[in-house]
Amino acid sequence: MKNVCETPEEHEGVIKAALAAMPSDDAIAVMAARFKAISEPSRLKILLALSAGELCVEHITKAVGGNQSAVSHQLKTLKDNRIIKSRRSGKNILYSVDDEHIMSMIRVAKEHLHCDE
Repeated sequence: MKNVCETPEEHEGVIKAALAAMPSDDAIAVMAARFKAISEPSRLKILLALSAGELCVEHITKAVGGNQSAVSHQLKTLKDNRIIKSRRSGKNILYSVDDEHIMSMIRVAKEHLHCDE
């Protein structure tokens, strides 16, 4: 197997390719914040519940087994990171997924749980 850095030109080419694949520092910070938001187990449970469709806080609380205050706090974090959205329907606030790309990653991660079987 050939070493990709045998010459200074090849070495520079590898570095250029790595830099070209790198988003800006601001974009990386947004990505990291979103990964952090979905990596917390209770927020991940909320997203899995919302994958079935729009839900109010009461339904989310029952689905994830938490208390309403804690669920509301987690919903705020997900909303602040633009992963979910809300809308008012009468007296209720209904929550739904706002970022299908995040849900695609979660679906892939869920499918990956059974790869070793």
